[in-house]
Amino acid sequence: MSRNDAARRGARAYTTRLRACLGAVPAGEIAAVADRLHRIARAGGAIFLAGNGGSAATATHVALDLGKSTLGRPPRLGAKRVRTVALCEPAALTAWANDHGYEYVFAEQIRTLARPGDAVLLFSVSGNSPNIVAAARAARATGAVVIALVGRPGGAVRTLADLVVVVPSDEYELVEDVHLAIGHILTVHLRGALRDAGTRPGRRRRTSGRTRARRSG
Repeated sequence: MSRNDAARRGARAYTTRLRACLGAVPAGEIAAVADRLHRIARAGGAIFLAGNGGSAATATHVALDLGKSTLGRPPRLGAKRVRTVALCEPAALTAWANDHGYEYVFAEQIRTLARPGDAVLLFSVSGNSPNIVAAARAARATGAVVIALVGRPGGAVRTLADLVVVVPSDEYELVEDVHLAIGHILTVHLRGALRDAGTRPGRRRRTSGRTRARRSG
């Protein structure tokens, strides 16, 4: 078998596993997270995101999408903005790690920034990373909602989270791919939900009524 044939076979095998894994994620778990994030965003709460390694890149990516892509293209005038913070900024990470240990790089930021009514969205394949577990505990202590996207079986963070999406695989590459896809699903949902909430008929009628009153006066 040539190297090209081997690569083609590997690509087919991986994409087959990826499709099966994404299709096996419980849609109800994703829907529950989407609904909770929508309610938090509508109320003005912030969403904090964290992860390690590839999951840190996913957390940063999803934070950008939730904060920017939910506005539409071009951004809608008066659109509700989703407040997001990725807790993966190098200066903050290295400062907390250097002075207090890597286990606390996310937890200490959460203790400083998070408030009741906010959400902390955690990405972890194993669900057992000490700093992710510490972040979940810190979020619970502040009164923030804890949401975890994890691989199978979910690890310690699964028992600490208010909402969990478990990707049914322990293969790191697959789980990370599916986590990013879920981030895009959440972004698309929030963009539509926030747009619809801003243009619902009842709201338009009230605005029209005020306009008519000013004109008649």
